[in-house]
Amino acid sequence: MDKIPMTAHGERALREELDHLKSVRRPTIVKAIAEARAQGDLRENAEYQYAKEEQGFIEGRIVEIENKLSKAQIIDVTKIPPSGKVIFGVTVRLLNLDSDEEVTYKIVGDDEADIKVSKISVYSPIARALIGKTPGDVARVVTPTGEVEYEICEVEHL
Repeated sequence: MDKIPMTAHGERALREELDHLKSVRRPTIVKAIAEARAQGDLRENAEYQYAKEEQGFIEGRIVEIENKLSKAQIIDVTKIPPSGKVIFGVTVRLLNLDSDEEVTYKIVGDDEADIKVSKISVYSPIARALIGKTPGDVARVVTPTGEVEYEICEVEHL
């Protein structure tokens, strides 16, 4: 069974979503289905059809989250002694050698990745290029527009 790397924060977020789905969304949709059934003919009942589709989505998401949590390998980078190397969970400050622009990314699991808040998946091309490197090293990342070089400026265990 393959483990799914996840930060402690990512695991908490998934558990909160799972709890919300089970304790709020599921009972609400069951009630909506019961109310729609009470209205009579189900073939022409749009509320019933919508509620059944929503129920399928909710149940599917519950199974998906439970599966991910059962395979989760929780990595709390704050409890790992800093080695200076880029590893899962660290925050890394980079200098784009082509544009002299600095960027900061946190390397996280797939479910947590959100480029808008500078969180990138450990499986992304840039994270894969950075893993194992130390400050001062240069990482080459192949992008659709060509190769980009990043110098690693700082690695933090936040």
